[in-house]
Amino acid sequence: MSTLGVMAALILVSLPACFALGRDSPPLEVYVIGGASSPEHAAQIPGLAGIAIGVRRLDLAPYLATPAIAVRRGTHEIVTSDFHRWGEDPGEGINRAVARHLAAAAPFRVVDVAPWPVRSRYDYLIQLRVTRFEGVAPDEAAAPVGAAHVRASWEIIRQQDETVLARGVTDHRADGWSVGDYAALVALLDQGLAVLARDVASAIGGLAGRSPVPG
Repeated sequence: MSTLGVMAALILVSLPACFALGRDSPPLEVYVIGGASSPEHAAQIPGLAGIAIGVRRLDLAPYLATPAIAVRRGTHEIVTSDFHRWGEDPGEGINRAVARHLAAAAPFRVVDVAPWPVRSRYDYLIQLRVTRFEGVAPDEAAAPVGAAHVRASWEIIRQQDETVLARGVTDHRADGWSVGDYAALVALLDQGLAVLARDVASAIGGLAGRSPVPG
């Protein structure tokens, strides 16, 4: 048999194995942020009716700005899965979820997410910098229980002159994540964004209480 004939035979023999591998692979699971409800016990923060909020495009740590859902194992290792991914740009999903949770936290007149029309005017702009948005797994690979970790710094800015009026950090860790349950991880991360939104809304409440709302 010629060399070409041998190669062709080998290819034909290998094809069924490739197709079998594809059929046995786990299905791709795709997730979006924004479905979690705000805490039921948290009443709306009063005194914020009529205030307009604009949420700027956030800064996201580069290792989080990928389709892969990140899980931190130990101090330095980041583990990802080809079969558990974000269904959209994670920064856009986080911003949209934070805006939704802000609207639930206080009776704002409007909460918009960038990009918005050029002439839009807001009483306050929100700038977020997200440095943790991930699952946390124990060092022991067989350990079944981990956590979800959300950490973000935030600034509240007066639009007309870009003055930073307040800043803070939200660092929220929810224990009890069953490692490998990505649907549960996404829900816990979303709840962490609700905590972040409430921190920001509370800070806006403090600003509105100290001085007239900027025009």
